[in-house]
Order: sequence, then structure tokens, then C-alpha cells
Amino acid sequence: MKALNAEKLNALVDARVQADVDSGKVGGAALCVMQDGKVLLHKTYGYQNVDTKQPLLENAIFRLASMTKPITAAAALIAQDMGLLSIDDPLCKYIPAYASMKIGHMENGQPVYDKDATTPITIKHLLSHTSGLGTLEIGDYDWAQMPDELAKSPAGVMEWLSDKMLAFEPYTAQWYSPVAAFVAVARIIEIVSGMPFDQYLNKYLFLPLGMKDTTFAMNEDQKARMIAMHTYEEGKGAYAVPKSVETIFENIPTTQFCGGAGLAATLDDYVIFAEMLTHGGEVNGVRVLSEQAVKQMASVQVTDAIMPPPIQWGLGVRVISADGYQMPKGCFGWSGAYGTHYWSDPENKISAVYMKNSGYDGGAGAVTAFLFEQDVYAAMED
Repeated sequence: MKALNAEKLNALVDARVQADVDSGKVGGAALCVMQDGKVLLHKTYGYQNVDTKQPLLENAIFRLASMTKPITAAAALIAQDMGLLSIDDPLCKYIPAYASMKIGHMENGQPVYDKDATTPITIKHLLSHTSGLGTLEIGDYDWAQMPDELAKSPAGVMEWLSDKMLAFEPYTAQWYSPVAAFVAVARIIEIVSGMPFDQYLNKYLFLPLGMKDTTFAMNEDQKARMIAMHTYEEGKGAYAVPKSVETIFENIPTTQFCGGAGLAATLDDYVIFAEMLTHGGEVNGVRVLSEQAVKQMASVQVTDAIMPPPIQWGLGVRVISADGYQMPKGCFGWSGAYGTHYWSDPENKISAVYMKNSGYDGGAGAVTAFLFEQDVYAAMED
């Protein structure tokens, strides 16, 4: 393990994030870096609402968007630890309507059939963006056409998608599935556990770990603590974007338990989750995942032909699979469309979480995420 210099880390992050706040490019952000179980950095910057200049709350709630995905992957691996499923199981074992899938593409604004799929979709494919379900243009089209009534639950979503076409033959390519593949995993968990997905997460993950503010449906206190969505335009500066607190991700109903993007949480809650993964499934004396399951999550689940190194898919996370990137090999984590970012570094016992909610520079390619990684490892001692 190489040690981080806490003083240098704080100086680098302070300068970077404060400059982003001062320029208006970040409205408000909360960051934490831990190493070997110790807090090296834990700070808030900027505003709860950039228009009113209300300072960011210490317990602000953030929309996680796709940083929900690692939690859903962990939930599936908990079920595997309990013997309820295997990551290699086919989707059709639990939802028979998915036994015979077709592959298609969009042409003149309409789905067009190409051929029958020959490879069954597995849970592994769903968690590694290699299923072809709910992805590319055809997946976006089908999702947008979903009736409101079916969008209210994981069961309804899976009923709707069961006769739709995949974007490609499973495990012959990888392309990001923003929501559908992870809703499929949530539904499988409901079937094998006999519990709604939100209750399952509460029982097996959130309550044991003390993640008291992580939820699909916020209570009134949590809604009051939700950070405003921030945006920025050259020449206009920073401003808040009106966004309902009745939904977490876009207009997806909270009852859908959207395993791909539907959770909200505080910085401190997600740090607990990150620490659990960094330390092999256990944190603060509470084990929720086996070490083997965490290793499986953080292992490359795609071939080099599908997705070459140094960044490849694990289960619900990206994995740094080779030297040459700005983070060490073996780091794993993911980001959210609104600017949240997290990773675990098992070798150096580092957990790092960056929380913000921005409508203009989120996702895995967010500049703030990339520079946060740089600053953390620039503070590492030789």
C-alpha cells in the first residue's frame, strides 16, 4: 500500500474544487477520500442552490443516477452469496418470456428485424452491458414508447421489453444500457427473494450498513435536503435548473425501483458503501458480501475483443485492467449522469467519492471526475 499525503491531498482538492465553484462550473460538491479506514478528506464546497447561494448542507441528498448500478450489482451478488441465483444464470430462467429474443436496428425511425438471437441473456451480460437489452437507438426507442402504467414497476418494465428486439447478439459487443438491463436485474432479485427491490436493498444492504439516506423514494425531510440541479453556460454563468423532487432520475416513477439510475443518497452513505467494497465486503464490523463476490464484481467480465484494456466492464462497475491509466490497475467504480463519481482502490485501501448534481457535465467523462482522480493520485507518496 502506498500512502496518500493528507495535507497535499486537501490542498490539491481545495484549489481545484473551489476554483470550479468560483467560476460557476460547479454549483455545490461534497467529497470524501478515505485510506485504510481513515478519513483524509471530507469537505463540502459551494451551494445547495447556486441561485439562492444557500451553502451546501453537510447532509445534502444527491441524485446518484448511474452510481445506482454498483449498488444493484452488489444486491445481485448478495443474492448469489445466499444461493438464490448465479450470475451465470439466464434471464429466461426467471422470466421465461426472454427465452427467444430477436435482434434489430432502427431504420427511418422504426425498429427493423435483423435475425434471431442465439445466445441467451445472462445476469452477467446484464451487469456488464453486453446483453443488447435497452441499448443503442433501438433500446432508447422502445424505452420511450413504454406505457406509463408498465413503467411503474420492474415487473411492468420487463413485461414491456420482453417482445422488443436487442441491439446486438448477447456477449458479442458492449454498449451502455442506461436503465433497462439493471431494471432486469432488480426484477430477478424480486423474484428470487420474494421481496420488492427497495425492501430487499433495505434489509440486506442499507440497514446493515447504516445507509439511512439512500432511497428510491425520498421522505419530506430528504426532499428538503435535495441539492438543486446546476447548469452552466458560457456568457451566462451558473444557474439552477427546476427539477421535481418527486422523481430521482428524469421522469421515471420512484415505484419502478430503477436499478440503473433511481437512487438518491448522501455523501456519507455512499462512502460507507464504497468502503465496504474497498475492504472486501465488510465495513465497521458488518459483512454484507463475501470477499469472493467483491472480487467477482471487480474482475473483468468482458473479452478484450469486446472491450480492450485499460478500462473494461466488471459487474456494474468499470475496472482499470491494465497499467497506463491515471489510476492503478485494480481500481473499480462508476459515475452518474449528474456528476457523481466513485472508485475503490483495494491495493492502496482507498475509497473516493465525489458528489455533485449537474445537468451539463456529468457521466463517466465528466471533467470533475477525471481531475479528482488525478488529484488523489498526485497526493500519493513515493
